[in-house]
Amino acid sequence: MQMKRTIKGVAVALCLGFLQTACSETEDTFQDQPVEALYNEAMDNLEKGNFKRAALGFVEVERQHPYSSLAPKSLLMAAYSYYQAKKYEDALENYNVFIQLHPGHEHIAYAYYMLGVCYYEQVPMVERDQKTTEDALLAFEEVTRRFSSSPYGKDAKLKTDLIRDHLAGKEMDIGRFYLDRQAYLAALNRFKNVVEGFQTTSHAPEALHRMVECYLALGILDQAQKTASVLGYNYPGSSWYSDTYDLIRNTMPEALSNSPKPGSGPKGVEKPQEPSEGSSPLTKAPVSGEKASSQKKLKG
Repeated sequence: MQMKRTIKGVAVALCLGFLQTACSETEDTFQDQPVEALYNEAMDNLEKGNFKRAALGFVEVERQHPYSSLAPKSLLMAAYSYYQAKKYEDALENYNVFIQLHPGHEHIAYAYYMLGVCYYEQVPMVERDQKTTEDALLAFEEVTRRFSSSPYGKDAKLKTDLIRDHLAGKEMDIGRFYLDRQAYLAALNRFKNVVEGFQTTSHAPEALHRMVECYLALGILDQAQKTASVLGYNYPGSSWYSDTYDLIRNTMPEALSNSPKPGSGPKGVEKPQEPSEGSSPLTKAPVSGEKASSQKKLKG
């Protein structure tokens, strides 16, 4: 019993010693300094690529001088430094704190945009959970809704479209899984989600074609015909409509009397190329060098 108390006492002493050492190192690293000196030192580290050190320096500016004019900028620059170091969780935390504390700041549009970028650069393959993708979509939609005329509005709209295409791809992936296993109702619901919620994406023609396949398998011929007509009207030049046309012709040829022949109208959306193994179907558009470098000009 006495030995247990002794071991416990040694462990507590070691923990306390470690904490005291850590605090001492922090104090030695960041002594109280004028706000401009701290900020410029952090900026120098950022420009040298010492991103973690820069982030800690900007955080220290906000900690030592919370009411200075450089405190809000320091929050942004700490977040940007973490982003450059690919410490996305730390970057997101600082951007969120900035948005909560400074909702009317002149750089609020940038904060929302970079919030989206941090999520966007973590977008997973369609086979994985898409919570991060949905968070990116919400952030970019906030930019396009509130700050469409800002320097970030156009790129946020582009990324919003790419993300929606990616999420539609997720629905298609699940739908094909069910279709391959002849779970036609489950597959149909997934393809309907794409047609109704992501109809402007590149996956819409295939989703309509797959719906026709499901309806035919279920014996719901009138819905198969209607869906084929929608596909033919909107995407007459698509190779997916060509497949649908052949499918209907072989199953219920009388239904084609009022349907356009494949390729008879304006070219639609072609079949997307199947992504190679290990690649992501979401083409990422990184922040341009001009936009990235402009963040360093928040100095002063």
